[in-house]
Amino acid sequence: MDYSKTLNLPKTDFPMRGNLPEREPEILKFWEDIDIYRLVQEQQRDCPKYILHDGPPYANGHIHLGHVLNKILKDIIVKFHSMSGFNAPYVPGWDTHGLPIEQQAIKAFGLNRNNIHPVEFRGKCKEFALKYVDIQKEEFKRLGVRGDWDNPYLTLMPHYEARQIGVFGDMAKKGYIYKGLKPVYWCASCETALAEAEVEYADKQSASIFVRFPVQDGKGVLPEDSTFVVIWTTTPWTLPANLAITLHPDFEYVLFRAGSEKYLVASELMESFVKTVGLDDVETIKTFRGTELEQIVCKHPFVDRASLVILGDHVTLDQGTGCVHTAPGHGMEDFIVGKKYGLPVLSPVDAKGRFTEEGGVFAGEFYLDANKSIIEELENRGHLMEHSTIQHQYPHCWRCKKPVFFRATEQWFASIDGFRQATLDAIRTVRWIPGWGEERIYNMVANRGDWCISRQRSWGVPIPIFYCRDCGKELINDQTISHLQGLFREHGSDVWFAREASELLPPGMKCDHCGCDGFTKETDIMDVWFDSGTSHFGVLDEPQVWPDLCRPADLYLEGSDQHRGWFNSSLSTSVAVTGQAPYRAVLTHGFVVDEKGRKMSKSLGNVVDPAKVIKQLGADILRLWVSSADYRGDLAASPSIMKQMTEAYRKIRNTCRFLLGNLHDFDPAVHKVGYAQLPEIDRWALSKLQKLVKKVTGGYQDYEYHVVYHAVHTFCAIDMSALYLDIIKDRLYTMPAESTERRAAQTVLNEVLQALVRLLAPVLAFTSEEIWRYVPDDKGKAISVQLAGMPQVVDDYLDEELEQKWERLLAVRGEITRALEEARREKVIGNSLEAAVELYAGAELYNFLKPAADDLATIFIVSQAALKPMAEAPAGARAIDTMPDLSVVVKPASGQKCERCWMYHEEVGLDPEHPAICPRCAGVIKKQE
Repeated sequence: MDYSKTLNLPKTDFPMRGNLPEREPEILKFWEDIDIYRLVQEQQRDCPKYILHDGPPYANGHIHLGHVLNKILKDIIVKFHSMSGFNAPYVPGWDTHGLPIEQQAIKAFGLNRNNIHPVEFRGKCKEFALKYVDIQKEEFKRLGVRGDWDNPYLTLMPHYEARQIGVFGDMAKKGYIYKGLKPVYWCASCETALAEAEVEYADKQSASIFVRFPVQDGKGVLPEDSTFVVIWTTTPWTLPANLAITLHPDFEYVLFRAGSEKYLVASELMESFVKTVGLDDVETIKTFRGTELEQIVCKHPFVDRASLVILGDHVTLDQGTGCVHTAPGHGMEDFIVGKKYGLPVLSPVDAKGRFTEEGGVFAGEFYLDANKSIIEELENRGHLMEHSTIQHQYPHCWRCKKPVFFRATEQWFASIDGFRQATLDAIRTVRWIPGWGEERIYNMVANRGDWCISRQRSWGVPIPIFYCRDCGKELINDQTISHLQGLFREHGSDVWFAREASELLPPGMKCDHCGCDGFTKETDIMDVWFDSGTSHFGVLDEPQVWPDLCRPADLYLEGSDQHRGWFNSSLSTSVAVTGQAPYRAVLTHGFVVDEKGRKMSKSLGNVVDPAKVIKQLGADILRLWVSSADYRGDLAASPSIMKQMTEAYRKIRNTCRFLLGNLHDFDPAVHKVGYAQLPEIDRWALSKLQKLVKKVTGGYQDYEYHVVYHAVHTFCAIDMSALYLDIIKDRLYTMPAESTERRAAQTVLNEVLQALVRLLAPVLAFTSEEIWRYVPDDKGKAISVQLAGMPQVVDDYLDEELEQKWERLLAVRGEITRALEEARREKVIGNSLEAAVELYAGAELYNFLKPAADDLATIFIVSQAALKPMAEAPAGARAIDTMPDLSVVVKPASGQKCERCWMYHEEVGLDPEHPAICPRCAGVIKKQE
């Protein structure tokens, strides 16, 4: 007789191999066919809202691993909340204006923006942006991200642009918007001003020079003859704009002689200065406080102009001479101190970074190239005291990656001082995750200067200001903004570039100052951070377009660089207009690095392409990777790490497959066994399951997805596969199909499966949906796992005392397993069912194990197990180091091997009808017959 056919072996169509690259697109189509986003929203419509507001990525290329991390984190959060009783809509968005898109469009279409009408140029930028919105949309969907993909938000949408200029108008009305001449970060390559958030620091090699300025008028304090004030600078190109030398009022300065010449530097820096420039035989003449030297006049080293000695608290003694070269047109601190002394703002460099006629002999030279010419000029005139190079952190353009510089130009600014305190107060009302984010953004806001919001480009939302043709006064008021909003809603912001000022103004508009009715319009556009920074109005507060949304958002989630970017700009516009933060909580994630912690770059060859990972392994592997590490720090990614993820994935999948395979004949409505009837090991498994549910839901609630990952993986690999499932296999396979013992085990397997598939759904979106199709139907199963709720902890299943008992039993099992492995190595046995185990226990352990004596063979997965007092232990018994009160003897099991259950039994062969099997199996078969 073929006894294998009498066993209850697992049966399931759920495949062992994930084959995710082929299977995931089928599941995507299923979601699309049933319109999963709408189904979830309809089901959760009357639930409390949870709004995660999407920070818009740039529509200027394919997605990279940073996008993957960001979007999957958001998807995990949204899915968990919708499965936990919230109405959690997710409207994805794109940043579609700005320099990044301009540059890519210029490259893609071969454009010269100076030789094309702005409207035509903008049309090309829009075409490029929309192309990549569609591309990225499909790439995000392929990750399994659920969202309102048919109705996303784009910052180029007419109603969005209209709302944006409304915010600008509100801020202008409150006096927060002004035009001023001051130094701003300027990118010569991009030919535009930059905000602080658009500047990043990178290493740069710069000239380091010490320059002497002859004293022209010592004011009776310093001699004029052969006397010099010495400055140090790493930007020689700014020297043509030098107007002053700043000293600290409280520092001590020393005038000393070296040969026939006298020099003034800070006393504390004299020694290092003398050594650096190589002066000999120095002699101190006199010391001064900085305040004594104010208003001394020096002569510019190569321009026929004076350089005034002034005082400023920004001077430090970190390096240099304590005498700071001051060019108000090329530095914010220089500008501020220069304003105090009434110095003019000289900035002899144009938008392309070339010296103007004010640059004298350097006119026409690119500012960085002029460093060499200026150093030569200083050397020729005898005023260059030392020249070397240094490597230091220097501001670079976030987009083109080239060095930027300060350039004084007329720009539009938002006055942060007008609402700084309100913003600082609002920060304290927000939950920041991780907690250090709070102090980071607080300090940024406390110390930031005014926000430069104008850009000298074409692709963006125009600054909605008119100028009187006669007196030049600005015109912006409720009427003009309201009228423009109507035009923008109808035509988009292109209308500003397509029409004359007179066609953009309400009828009869006149200048408030001179009564003129002729106007021109502003040509600058708004900083792109103002675009995305008003999304809390333009998206969350547009119920006619997105009725499910509302402000403030419950969560903003982006990379940690956004404390100075989107989090900051959104906070500024919201507080300026409403006095409140636009979000209740802000969560930040780190960046993607390689295994060595290096930033990913093509030059290092360490870039992991998500498209390739999806093609080779599947999107669920990327989703598991996102959940596997604490994303609040940097996340490492590499081919070997992705391989590790596939191993972890396989363990989870195979556990679920085992559960499904052993539930093929289980109907929960018919076969479920009551808790009181379950054997202890089953009740232990249910208690462990409740702990898992509690830990995983807690991990989701606290945004700690590595906790989710490790808890699920450990539960599948250890609690289930290595322990519980291993122990109950004999019961599942060999007991009568309808027996209470087997149905009890199936009851637990069903509970585990039902919980596990739901707990996995936010992370393993595709695989959980695939599993869900095979889950036993109990009272009308939802069409998708995403419509099923998160499992709840069943308090009645929690049994701490039982868990402690079984933890100890399983600890003994662990020692027995090690003893079996030793016996296997020594060729005493083959597999564990060939073994008989004798346990010799001390009195306390013996009394603990005695009630479970009949189950020990099942627990240890051996054919026979005997429990005896320690006093009876034979001389050859193995002592257990970690359990001094336990010794073990492993020997071959007595009797013959049962062909059905493979256990050894002394009574195999006694039943004449079934001579090859044990009495237990013979009894089962007779019942079946």
